[in-house]
Amino acid sequence: MAGSDPKKISIFDLMETFVVDVKRAENRPLNVPLIAPFTIASSRLDKVGNVAIRIELSDGCVGWGEAPILPFVTAEDQSTAMIKASEACELLKNSSSMKLGLVLERVSEILPGHEFASVRAGVEMALIDAVAKSISVPLWILFGGASDCITTDITIPIVTPAEAAELASKYRKQGFQTLKLKVGKNLREDIEVLQAIRAVHPDCLFILDANEGYKPEEAIEVLEKLHKMGVTPVLFEQPVHRDDWEGLGHVTHIARFKYGVSVAADESCRSLVDAKRIITGNLADVINIKLAKVGVVGGLEIIELARTSGLDLMIGGMVETRLAMGFAGHLAAGLRLFQVY
Repeated sequence: MAGSDPKKISIFDLMETFVVDVKRAENRPLNVPLIAPFTIASSRLDKVGNVAIRIELSDGCVGWGEAPILPFVTAEDQSTAMIKASEACELLKNSSSMKLGLVLERVSEILPGHEFASVRAGVEMALIDAVAKSISVPLWILFGGASDCITTDITIPIVTPAEAAELASKYRKQGFQTLKLKVGKNLREDIEVLQAIRAVHPDCLFILDANEGYKPEEAIEVLEKLHKMGVTPVLFEQPVHRDDWEGLGHVTHIARFKYGVSVAADESCRSLVDAKRIITGNLADVINIKLAKVGVVGGLEIIELARTSGLDLMIGGMVETRLAMGFAGHLAAGLRLFQVY
């Protein structure tokens, strides 16, 4: 890499040219209590029980990654993730020096598919982070260098209308213009929460995230009720069950042409194969890239496919700490392919 212009180095270049020599690799539990319970349609969390991965190269540069654990979304629980992360760390410690691309392939072989995607993502993050530090190039530049900052929304979990109003008022004072509202557990209560938020933050933009919680007819009913309230969400995320492809396409069609609302596939997009199905069937307007669902390499593949097909992208998280969310932020900033939702 000597003599290379750091501003022109990409993650794809590094996969072909950078030789990785791992000195140490280890994982540890990452247990963090939440300030308040985080409730979505499919689960509730009172604390984070993730896995941190630390990789040190022979030159002393250290990279960190994180495997988030979210019940009903990630396939792994913490104990399984710890075991698989340990296996990956042993592989890295015992491997001879090889190019980054080959190392990532080896990791993918022992942590295949959606079943181990969260751990694979954490190991990939740590490797790429360490390599970036080794060549003194920020991650956002490796991912394209488009920008060094992003604008984000903030999430209100499933809470009472009064609690939602309090949070919305607080976030308004902090400058958040877009609120992502978790819905899908109880249609009537969802509408009451929306009304309460609208009362205290009348100019905010809404993202609705049902986390698979609605049936197709319920999702359309929500949009109709909001339409009567004069509210048009900027995005309706994963309105139906992940495997209800027909329902997803139906809601997307109605939302797009009757209400002018974009629909995002989140839990429905867990692989490149899923992304191709969504694009071919015109089943959604947006794909939510979550590294814990598809891994870093898998995410880059889906991003490239979406870019060539004209599909919009967003990037999300699954109750990670700053380790994983920081990495995802660099990805979003560097590529600037992500719509600001």
